[in-house]
Amino acid sequence: MIRQAVILVGGRGTRLGVVAKDTPKPLLPIDGDRRFLDYLIENMARHGVREILLVAGHLGDQVAARYDGAELGGCRIAVVIEPEPAGTGGALVHVRDRLDPVFLMSNGDSYFDFNYLALTTVLRPDDMGALSLRWVPDARRYGAVEQRDGRIVNFREKDEGLSSGAWISGGVYLLRREVLGLIDHLPCSIEAEVFPILAKTGRLGCATFEGYFLDIGLPETLEQGRAELPQVRRRPAVLLDRDNTLNVDTGYTHRPQDLRWMPGAVEAVRAINDAGWLALVVTNQSGVGRGFYTEDQMRAFHEHMRNELAAAGAHIDAFYHCPYHADASVEAYRHDDHPSRKPNPGMLVAALKDWSVDAERSVMIGDQSSDVAAAAAAGVRGVRYEGGDLAAVVVKAMAGG
Repeated sequence: MIRQAVILVGGRGTRLGVVAKDTPKPLLPIDGDRRFLDYLIENMARHGVREILLVAGHLGDQVAARYDGAELGGCRIAVVIEPEPAGTGGALVHVRDRLDPVFLMSNGDSYFDFNYLALTTVLRPDDMGALSLRWVPDARRYGAVEQRDGRIVNFREKDEGLSSGAWISGGVYLLRREVLGLIDHLPCSIEAEVFPILAKTGRLGCATFEGYFLDIGLPETLEQGRAELPQVRRRPAVLLDRDNTLNVDTGYTHRPQDLRWMPGAVEAVRAINDAGWLALVVTNQSGVGRGFYTEDQMRAFHEHMRNELAAAGAHIDAFYHCPYHADASVEAYRHDDHPSRKPNPGMLVAALKDWSVDAERSVMIGDQSSDVAAAAAAGVRGVRYEGGDLAAVVVKAMAGG
């Protein structure tokens, strides 16, 4: 699982002119007080990233004032201000003592919406990194990347010959900390000086993605972001029951060692992630109310699920649970008809609100009639899962079937 990300937020934004004169480019407002950087952090947090290092330079005090010590989406944020510009490689050197063995790195002025965890599945043991690639119809602004069989083989500089389209770097990388051993001088551009070495020695993997991509480096693309990013953030969701939908129900299942996935369950979650939809679990957990296990034990089970999913490049965006039951032995959880207990829609309504979900396109999948009833009450489509390959059911449901 990827727990840490480094976002580079030190650029001057000279091409934006007066718009970025007194504001760091990643802090430019997009929708009200929501800044461009907020979108990046939020997207990383939902993939399980729990620590973000913002490496700032130009007007770094503004970055620190807004983000240093803050928490967004369960993700802790720290700001480190470089004393002087040293390139993207230098930014990593500046935080080398704080880096995890494997971490995400992202430019702070571009947004690429894809399943970040998919990069973990292409990072080989002897690789130093893996790059996200995006096809663009006109690559003259970016330069091109040549790839073959999941490996980067060459980089091509910006030139007019790239007007017909090419694969470009999406600006999000999965790196091993050891890559810093190739930085022997400063300033250093990791893209221009380190990645080509890794490509030539066969130690740079890649994966191609089709998600939304935007670089706000130009006035017209900044305006494009202001028009489009709020809608990109509004995603459809697959809301999933847990027991006997994702995992085999062994009877009040809560111990990590008892986790057994239903057929195609891991692949189903990965399909949701790869499609850019939200994967939200909504589960009745009366075992808590009945005293069979605690909420902390349940959360530990969910964390075990997250870890196993992460190994397959998949993730759950959030778990919602209802511990209440009319027959609960724990008095605090005794309730005749709690609004969050399915078939009541409380958990679904909360999930739809918390994540700004596009309810019209969303679907609830579960093995009980109460799941379908809760979906109807929440205003989303419900699909009854009756066993078999869950991935096939999910893919069909996302397509409207």
